[in-house]
This record gives sequence, C-alpha cells and structure tokens, in this order.
Amino acid sequence: MVLTGLDVLVRDRFHLLQGQKFGLLAHAASVDRKLVHILDRLLEVGVEPSLLLAPEHGFYAAAQDMQPVENDRLCGIPIVSLYGNDPSSLRPQPQMLSGLDALVIDLQDIGCRYYTFANTMLYCLQVCAEIGVRAIVLDRPNPLGGLQIEGPLLEQPLRSFVGEYPVPVRHGLTIGELAQLARFQGLEVELTVVPLQGWRREMWFDQTGLEWVMPSPNMPALSTATVYPGACLVEATNLSEGRGTTRPFEFLGAPWLAAEKLASELSQLAPDGARFRPVAFCPGFHKYAGQTCRGVQVHVLDRQKFKSFHFGLALLQAALRLGGENFQWRKQPYEFESRRPAIDLLCGTEAVRQGLEAGAELDDLEASWRQDLERFEKERTRFWLYSAE
Repeated sequence: MVLTGLDVLVRDRFHLLQGQKFGLLAHAASVDRKLVHILDRLLEVGVEPSLLLAPEHGFYAAAQDMQPVENDRLCGIPIVSLYGNDPSSLRPQPQMLSGLDALVIDLQDIGCRYYTFANTMLYCLQVCAEIGVRAIVLDRPNPLGGLQIEGPLLEQPLRSFVGEYPVPVRHGLTIGELAQLARFQGLEVELTVVPLQGWRREMWFDQTGLEWVMPSPNMPALSTATVYPGACLVEATNLSEGRGTTRPFEFLGAPWLAAEKLASELSQLAPDGARFRPVAFCPGFHKYAGQTCRGVQVHVLDRQKFKSFHFGLALLQAALRLGGENFQWRKQPYEFESRRPAIDLLCGTEAVRQGLEAGAELDDLEASWRQDLERFEKERTRFWLYSAE
C-alpha cells in the first residue's frame, strides 16, 4: 500500500504543524487515500492554515489553461491565486508569507518538465528562502514512474514558467525530489519533505492503489499523462491538442490534415508501444472550436516501450511535411512569454525546432542530447528519495 506525504501527515496527526502558523499551497488533487481533501483534514482537527495559495487552474482545478484566476476565500481563509494576469502573479509576494512559520505544499505533479505545478513550487521555495519561512513538501507519486527519462535538458537561457529545472522533459522525479534538487543546486531554504511510503520507482500511478483525481481540467486520466510529454508539444503549433474534447492530448489534429496519411506516417516514425488511429473530432472550445479536425487518436498498448517525447517529435515532423504552408508554430504569447517561440520554451532548446525545420532525422536529433541524458541519469541519484530495486 502506498501512502502519500499527506497520508503520512494524517497518520501522524499533523504533528509537524501543531502550534505553527502556516500557509497551504494545494489544488483539487490534494487528497488522501480516502479522497478527503487536505484542507478538510486540517479543519477536522482544528489545525487551520492562515493562507491558501492556488497554482495554475486554481484551488479547485476548474480554470482552463492560461486562464487568469482571481483571488477568493474558502471557509473564511483567503485564497491567493498564483496564476493571474501578468508574470508577477506567478510567485507569492514576500509580504504574503511574512509572519508564517511554514508553507505546506501538496501538489500532484505528472512527471513532465512543462507541467507548471513544480515550477510554482520552486517560486514558492525561493520566496521561503528569501524571508526565512520553512517549506514542508508532502510528496506524491510520479504517475509515470521514476525510472524512464526522455528529451533534452533545459538550457538556462530558455527558463520560463514551463521550464525552470535543468532536467529532461520526462524527468522521472517526484515533486519532493524536485524540491530536493532545488536545494541541491544551492537554494538555501529550510526544507522538509514528507516522503511517500511503499512507493517504488518502477510504479506507475495505477499500481499505487491510489485513485486518480484530475490535477487540472485537461488531465482526466493516467492515459492522458502517459502521452502528455510528447503531445503537449502540439500547444506550440496551430494543431489542436484535443482540448475541448473528451480526449485531450490523445486526440491531435487540424481541419487541414489528412488523418489516414498522418496515422500512416506516425506508425512508421514512432511505432513502439502505440497505435495511431485516424479520427475526426470537433472541439467544443479552444482551437478550432466547432470545426471538424482530422488527425489521430493515440492508443498506448505498451507503456514501457512507448516513448512519448519521441512520439511528439514524430508528430511534429509529420505535420510539417503533410501540412505544408498550413502548419505554423504558435506566434501568440505563451505562458506570459512572447520573446521566444513556445516550441523552444517547451523543448528547452532551439535545436529541436531548427532540426525539424531543416528536415533532420529524429534519431540524429535525439542523439544530440544523449550525452546530457546519460549524465543526468548518473547525477539524479544524489537527490533521489527512493532507490531503484
């Protein structure tokens, strides 16, 4: 049986928080094994936070991507949104946390560098370090397991809200281990990580005995998280990533694509562990709302073999070739960043975009960051909280 950091805290009757004035950074997936939310557990025992902080999508995980969330109140406690109308809203102001003894952080991450919750945590850790507030991170499983890694490491000039840690796209770390990494790299914060119990690095989320609770509106299931490290690259293009459908990130396409040709190309470029079925879908909102898109549904048949980021590269390569002049990289600002293309921010390097535009082979592209991956694979054990079997 796997216990999350929250389950351990509940079992130990919140002893870490007794007599403490603390804030809480949490969202809808901050629940224990019995699906009771952390705030409800705290209020049950009379340990009330002074302040609630909410990451992107809000405390209730109801807001869509890049949708500003207003401040609110719950049970008389102020909720401060860390996703507002400008970049300054992404991190708490020091005066918000001033006077607290601790900030408790309980966020379910999904194991991908551009999923923004870990970056929100990092910004909070930086403010805690600045004003001398202790950070308590309640660890949760990496849904994709803790062994496989994929993609280029983030280059420092491309740091942004979709990439703050110098890790691969699929990094194989828990959110608690990412906090450990921040301190390992020199962040002088008083940090306590309440570790998982019973979790092993080879475990996927559905092997933990825990129930999936959507951490964001377009992350409805583990199957979504499985394809996300590659499928999210579509956000940096004018293809639909399936938002506005019942299969976000599993339906991918555009009105001008030929579904059968796309499925055929993907079957040749990224065949391992997945099948690509030609589909037509009509988003209810977001890109191409009310229009019929043609593309593929990704069916992952063997998740151990499936390389999600490789699939994402193959999808972009095929869309570039099949779409011709119809295909475009995203030109609008992306997560408050307008100076650099969204695809460069997601990949953490310009090399992917430049290589795809030049017609590079995927194997050659991936070979360019293989040494970085090998180095990271050796170094990551220094901030692991859980060993490999």
